[in-house]
Amino acid sequence: MAAPMELFCWKGDWGLPSVDVDCLAVLTYARFSGAPLKVHKITNPWKSPSGSLPALRTEENGVISQTHQIITHLRKQKYNADYDLSARQGADTLAFVSLLEEKLLPALIHTFWIDAKNYVEHTRKWYAESIPFPLNFFLPNRMHRQHMERLRLIRGDAWIEDEGELEKELYRDAQECLSLLSQRLGSQKFFFGDSPASLDAYIFSHLALLLKANLPSSKLQQHLKSLDNLCNYCVSILSMYFTWDMAASQSTSPRRAQAEPQDGDEEPHKRRNQILSVAVGLIAMIGYALLSGIVSIQRGSAGNAVTGRVVIGEEDEED
Repeated sequence: MAAPMELFCWKGDWGLPSVDVDCLAVLTYARFSGAPLKVHKITNPWKSPSGSLPALRTEENGVISQTHQIITHLRKQKYNADYDLSARQGADTLAFVSLLEEKLLPALIHTFWIDAKNYVEHTRKWYAESIPFPLNFFLPNRMHRQHMERLRLIRGDAWIEDEGELEKELYRDAQECLSLLSQRLGSQKFFFGDSPASLDAYIFSHLALLLKANLPSSKLQQHLKSLDNLCNYCVSILSMYFTWDMAASQSTSPRRAQAEPQDGDEEPHKRRNQILSVAVGLIAMIGYALLSGIVSIQRGSAGNAVTGRVVIGEEDEED
């Protein structure tokens, strides 16, 4: 019997099976298509075979990291949620996925990772509490920079000069996108009728994250909540395909998740690995402090016994 495919993804919270858009899209497509995956919901991307999330480990193709590549691989393995779509519906799928990436995704990145209030009080706080020590000291900031770079690739460098104008443009485009999706869905159960397809997985992953997150600054979220059919669409998919995941994510806090092992996290030398990870993290933080000038070592003058004195200065935290 062939070894099962293994999916590594971010754990869930707020009643969602995962807190990451890309991971949520893959998880949802797998449920729609019935793909038999062994799922590892983790809070340390370094435990992923690719060092990033999501990641699919297979026997034939090794490790696949990109969301669309993972879904394409599942299709090739006969787990195809788009099997009954017509050529026109296939073209509509490509068009709407491009619309999401161009209009809605940039606003989501801004909402969660660039908006100062949301980032400090919600996003960074969640990841800092969920990621194990000592990685939680620097991984959230690293992820913040990665999302800023992702936004820069989508929108170009112009936003750096006038972030306020960019924010208005992003939210205007996102609101138009949400309204268009609401009109396209209408009273249907899914976007192509009574059966879910890959387009539903992509749309649901973007909408559900925005709908369920506890955001302090929620302009875009309020617009989504005003579109009843899209809200009911998300709730319906969660209740039909993720009932167990909803209960699990609501009953597990980030701190408790650190103490309890996730799926597939049992290791024969767990204590040794924990000690090594702490040591590596401390070395990394000390090295960063020395290189950035936060900590400096001053030596005594020649002729005296050599002594070291650590001088610690105050510096604004870098995001």
